[in-house]
Amino acid sequence: MKARPYQQEAIDATLKVFETKRSALIVMATGLGKSFCFSAVGKHFAQQGRIIIVAHREELITQAAATIEVVSGEVADIEMADQFASMHEIFQNKVVVSSVQTQNAGRDGGRMTRFNPEDFSLLIIDEAHHATADSYKRVVDYYCQNPNLKVLGVTATPDRSDKNALGQIFDEVAYGYDIQDGIQDGWLVPIVQQLITVDGLDYSKCRTVAGEFNSKDLAEVLEYEETLHQIAIPTTEIVGDRKALVFTASVAQAERLTEILNRYRKDSARFVCGKTPKEIRRGLFKGYAEKKFQYLVNVGVATEGFDDPSIEVIVMARPTKSRCLYTQMAGRGTRPLRDILNGIDEEEERRDIIASSSKPFVEILDFVGNCGRHKLISSADILGGTYPDEVVQRAKENIEKKSKPANIATELQQAERDIAKDSARRENAKERAKIKAEATYSTAKVNPFNIFEQTPWKEKSYNKGKMPTRKQIAILKKNGVDYSGMSFTHACQILDTIYSRRAEGMPTYKQTKILKRYYKAATDNINFHEASKVIDAIVKNKWKKPTETLDKILQRGMYDVKQQQPEQVASGITDADIESMW
Repeated sequence: MKARPYQQEAIDATLKVFETKRSALIVMATGLGKSFCFSAVGKHFAQQGRIIIVAHREELITQAAATIEVVSGEVADIEMADQFASMHEIFQNKVVVSSVQTQNAGRDGGRMTRFNPEDFSLLIIDEAHHATADSYKRVVDYYCQNPNLKVLGVTATPDRSDKNALGQIFDEVAYGYDIQDGIQDGWLVPIVQQLITVDGLDYSKCRTVAGEFNSKDLAEVLEYEETLHQIAIPTTEIVGDRKALVFTASVAQAERLTEILNRYRKDSARFVCGKTPKEIRRGLFKGYAEKKFQYLVNVGVATEGFDDPSIEVIVMARPTKSRCLYTQMAGRGTRPLRDILNGIDEEEERRDIIASSSKPFVEILDFVGNCGRHKLISSADILGGTYPDEVVQRAKENIEKKSKPANIATELQQAERDIAKDSARRENAKERAKIKAEATYSTAKVNPFNIFEQTPWKEKSYNKGKMPTRKQIAILKKNGVDYSGMSFTHACQILDTIYSRRAEGMPTYKQTKILKRYYKAATDNINFHEASKVIDAIVKNKWKKPTETLDKILQRGMYDVKQQQPEQVASGITDADIESMW
């Protein structure tokens, strides 16, 4: 298996952190290959001693064992329930994979005491957002009796709803690559969301415990027969023949919703919960993967360690106040179809392949009602992590008003533009000259955030001080963007905007830069080809604003631009020409 570019960056960054730190954390969204990364790091440390990987579910244990064998060539011993890793010096393997429950099981310190910490060079914690639990702390403390041991955690969701600090366990975030990065770079499918209002669905009286809904209160709201029908009916209508994964709040809700779905579409649904026997659970997952039934209704089972790229719809038949939980649930559907991206190096080509596949996006259905004082998490929250809170909130409000599925990335960008325009109107009312976005990039000759009417993203802690990559700089330069003083985060934002505008047929950065100079807001709704016509008219008028109105220029069609590509700018325009106008 060959590492993807971001995976290699994560591996290299982790090994670099381990040169000076004892522990490190990799933050990587679901479907992007966390297991590959920790297996590659494990391969490096296997030369120095044994490796132990700890997780909390059987599916995670078996996946980790399989991946590390493929990546490192090391066959893993499994220490879980009635399976025991060999302790014989000759027959013991370099890698042990174990459940945290098994490590803690038994008297006198648990089964972990079977192992000598001095034999190990690396402890890996999968789904490391659980690492602040006492059971994990005991495991970490035991193996860290070896002063030379390193500890690596991997997680897709580092922000625990109970606010326990992962800093208690890990010294540094070595690398971060979130769901937004994965979608932008063409490794994950885009997310579209549809909010469905259910009459009588009232969460306002539900209590909150540790930042999440009280499970008993939530179950009482969601287990009413009428409510279940109001969830099942639009689900069957919207999902159609697509494959769907359904999340519920209780076993009773899962059982009854499965029964109702089967009434509307015979033998289409099965349900699984934590109490489902392991053999039956494995059979259900296998049948679902083989598309023997359409709906898998689950209660907290398919949130982690469940990998099925053919899922096309995620049905949130339960609300949550936890960004961590919502991200885990949504992430079950963001994988592209298996193997379609093999050998594809260019991100634009990957996005095109996904768009033309039978799974061009994952659709998330959220059922909403009266939430009262509660703030419910939605797709806008997990994709809007770098946007200011007011942008995320505006996007959520706009999505609620729509009766059709909404592309989350597009809605966030539109909300950002709308807020920027609102701010401009307020500033004009106060007779201020113009708005300038406050950002680390403000030293640039022309601020691209002003050109695109954007507010700079908030920088995540693990990206602060990080500069744009050479590839980013090359693309920014090609598009005429002055990148001096620009951070990595803000380079990602500008490139994301450039890509999305090109996909939507909107004017390029260079075109927009010129049009803002001559027409400002009057050109907000024109496309790339129309922008070419207008710029050509400006050029023919010796870089002065034409006397004709914008409408007349567009109607006149001075030359045929049908064959032009968005990368091109009207003939005769150079970067020097553009810079001379500012």
